[in-house]
Amino acid sequence: MPHTATGTPAGPGTGPGERLRERIAGYERRFRTLFEEYFDALAAGALDAPSFSRFTPECLALLRDLSLRGGKRMRVVLLNEAARLVTDEPVEGLDSAALSIELLQTHGLVHDDLIDDSATRRGGPSTYYAYREKFPHDRQAAIGLTVLAGDLALALSLRALLDAPLPPAMRQAMVEVQTRAATDTFVGQIVDLERDFTPTVPDEDVLHGVADYKSARYSLLAPLRLGLLAAGGQPDRYDDELSRYAQLVGICGQMRDDYLDLFGDAATMGKPTGTDLRDGKRSYTVVALLSAVADSGTGGGSDRVVVESALGDASCTPETVAAVREIAERRGVPDRMRADMRRHAEQASLVAAAWRPRWRDEAVTFFEQLPVWSVERTR
Repeated sequence: MPHTATGTPAGPGTGPGERLRERIAGYERRFRTLFEEYFDALAAGALDAPSFSRFTPECLALLRDLSLRGGKRMRVVLLNEAARLVTDEPVEGLDSAALSIELLQTHGLVHDDLIDDSATRRGGPSTYYAYREKFPHDRQAAIGLTVLAGDLALALSLRALLDAPLPPAMRQAMVEVQTRAATDTFVGQIVDLERDFTPTVPDEDVLHGVADYKSARYSLLAPLRLGLLAAGGQPDRYDDELSRYAQLVGICGQMRDDYLDLFGDAATMGKPTGTDLRDGKRSYTVVALLSAVADSGTGGGSDRVVVESALGDASCTPETVAAVREIAERRGVPDRMRADMRRHAEQASLVAAAWRPRWRDEAVTFFEQLPVWSVERTR
């Protein structure tokens, strides 16, 4: 029976979407074991800390808990599939790169939840709220330890590459990729906050720029670069097209997240809808909604009042969110957003298709199929 690269049987009659899910699930299972072993080693002494410290092991336990609550590990998938563009043989350094990528993600989640004052993450308490519970009468200690936990995850992300069993030149090149990705992400976080303080509704270029810097560059472009680097694929030679692919898929992903925040099913997602509306974020969905109600004709005035009064109202009720959703649906916002997502996904697929003369057909097909699958999945 034929097997995928991750050892998952490819059953007879399996469609492209199901094969993609099987492949992704195989990477997820393998990486979870790797991540568990990594944190076990840190707890057993790989992380040097004074013996008297109680806070350091507690911090490490919180990072472990948050990290292991991860989902499909798409960054790890992209890393491994990027290497498969070049070869189907085992590639040294991919496990170290995978750890680095996911530790950088953990860093981002810890700091995101502090910035957004989020109580939950991935079905459990955020690191910030875990520290708030531990220090109910000392908010500054909770803030300080949360910042340091995120910083520790970032340092461990780079150390995972510096300790990798690779030639020094390869280690250095990988660290440069991750350092650049982290820097771009921090800039993305800054402009993400800035976007919500501008007096006018941000245009498409601003939204795309935020999506690119905040997520696409570290979630998509960095794994592509690292996988190709490890396999000897010389990513610098193809940086423009890799960046274009990452930008398009990143835009799709951010649009999808923003879309589900208002139009998704709360039970399926495991979190309430309307968060961006309550927080006053100028997301893709909120901007599309504001544009839709800007027309004062046929109920536009009353619709606009409902939307604008809900925007930024932290106490906005589920009933009000449902009313805003109904306004958006009546004005065609979901249909337009789905069409935009599909258009960007198809453009990304065309970018990947152009890789076929250069790289392995099976891996190119994966990157062709991934964008449309990503925007069509339900969670």
